Amino acid sequence: MSGTIFTPFKEEDLLPKEEKLEVVKKGKKFTIGIPKETCLNERRTCITPDAVQVLALNGHEIIIESEAGKGSFFTDQQYSEAGARITSDPKEAFGQDLVLKINPPTDEEIEYLKPDAYLVSALQINLRDKEYFKKLGERKVNAIAFEFIVDDYEQLALVRLIGEIAGTTSILYASELLALSNGLMLGGITGIRPTEVVIIGAGIVGEFATKAAIGLGANVRIFDNSLSKLRRLHTLIDARVPTSIIDPKELSKSLRRADVVIAALPRMCQCPVVTEDMVLKMKKGSVIIDVTIDNGKAIETSELTTLDNPYFIKHGVIHCALPNITSRIPRTTTKAISNFFLSYLLNYDEEGGFANMLIHKKQMKDSLYMYKGRHTNKAICERFDLTYHDINLLIF
Repeated sequence: MSGTIFTPFKEEDLLPKEEKLEVVKKGKKFTIGIPKETCLNERRTCITPDAVQVLALNGHEIIIESEAGKGSFFTDQQYSEAGARITSDPKEAFGQDLVLKINPPTDEEIEYLKPDAYLVSALQINLRDKEYFKKLGERKVNAIAFEFIVDDYEQLALVRLIGEIAGTTSILYASELLALSNGLMLGGITGIRPTEVVIIGAGIVGEFATKAAIGLGANVRIFDNSLSKLRRLHTLIDARVPTSIIDPKELSKSLRRADVVIAALPRMCQCPVVTEDMVLKMKKGSVIIDVTIDNGKAIETSELTTLDNPYFIKHGVIHCALPNITSRIPRTTTKAISNFFLSYLLNYDEEGGFANMLIHKKQMKDSLYMYKGRHTNKAICERFDLTYHDINLLIF
């Protein structure tokens, strides 16, 4: 009988080993300030009472300026019961470690920020000037723009989220304006020619505008300079939707027949794709919605509008260029933004704080346009003639 004992383990597996204890990464718990929006008749806010409750249970202190959620139909009492502290002083809301905001702060609000704080807000670069970045830099803050926040899949997560809502909203609002201008319904009714919709831009806004317009029964045509985007959208849309590269002659012909034009093509530092001459040849009473006005004009005749005065008429065509068009449906938009920030902040907890995330996550570095007062976004620096600092040389 053999004396060999069978064992599935190797000799080194049976040797005693040192005990390994789990090292839990602990980041400093931030105080989070939620100021009330004061620009552009803004109705959205960054966080809902439900999200406040989760963050409070995770050890964060949330300070919300009184009536910050009023435009989204959330009351101070709801926030207070969820665990937030309500303040009537905007300086207190802005004076926290992390400030969450929809619109960029005004010149006065910038003075309330404390050094080394984190500001997370939209940038709306087409509405900014050089002085804004200089004043923000003087406060030595760390600034993150909605437009630059990317996820683990290199996708602009928050831009996509807001873009989905903006695309659908643009069609719904265009339908209202079309009925107001010439009494047409945006859609197809038996025996009546469907309305013609031209969508310029095959990104996320264009995708959801297309889906909404097709859902209402309109004829849709899509223009973009990216063949890959057009191919992607053509594959996603379960319908025969004509697509085209932005050829001025072809675009001009489509615009003459159009009842509604949705411009969803950012034009930072570039010329508009729709000229004033093209607009002059459009049908009287037609509607233009310039969704990406805050990132540069796609329509030459577009001018910034507000929720109080959302449109104007030029050459017989209704123009709407709201930089915050999703603010027309503030509660839905606030819930969507809040869901994003809740996961964003809980992820920051798991990573051990913003400092660790900046060191270990390229996505976090890319979302910064200012670090401790230094300008770290090359495109912004070139546009506004600012001194550029490579974020990789500032953070190791």
